[in-house]
Amino acid sequence: MSEQNQNEVITLGGGCFWCLEPIFAELRGVTGVVVGYAGGSMKNPTYQQVCGGFTGHAEVVQVTFSPNVIQLDDLLEIFFHVHDPTTPNRQGADVGPQYRSIILYHTDFQKKICEAKIRSLNTSGNFSKPIVTEVVPLDEFYIAEEHHQQYFQKNPWAGYCQVVIHPKIQKFHQLYEDKLKSD
Repeated sequence: MSEQNQNEVITLGGGCFWCLEPIFAELRGVTGVVVGYAGGSMKNPTYQQVCGGFTGHAEVVQVTFSPNVIQLDDLLEIFFHVHDPTTPNRQGADVGPQYRSIILYHTDFQKKICEAKIRSLNTSGNFSKPIVTEVVPLDEFYIAEEHHQQYFQKNPWAGYCQVVIHPKIQKFHQLYEDKLKSD
């Protein structure tokens, strides 16, 4: 969006959407996070279809943010820190194309920012392997089923939440305390 006071939207996939949603929801300047599916060919896919790995969709979060509070570059910095963008089609034990690292941009300006960020990170020495994150235009975003929205918040004691998501959130809090919403 061209006006500074308007919100922007970016769609990000970096493994399980249950892991990304609570992280972006806690950032100052983020006004909304919705989990869903994008980057595939099937219309209106279900979670089971996406998990089967045959729809071409990735599990993603659609992040709405105020660029006068948090810049896209800051969101990308966090995005690349909270998942491994150097492994194709996998994040930890989650394996398949639905867990790939992907950015689905909404504007040409976002595309330029994303590509520049990846170039910068690839030359920074912060990663031992090249970043394989796809940068593609958003075609269609499908909202995931209601029970997947705010999954960590609703199920903090579930095994996956305790073993996988909670440690990621703790690390995120330590690294980005200055960017968190105040309670």
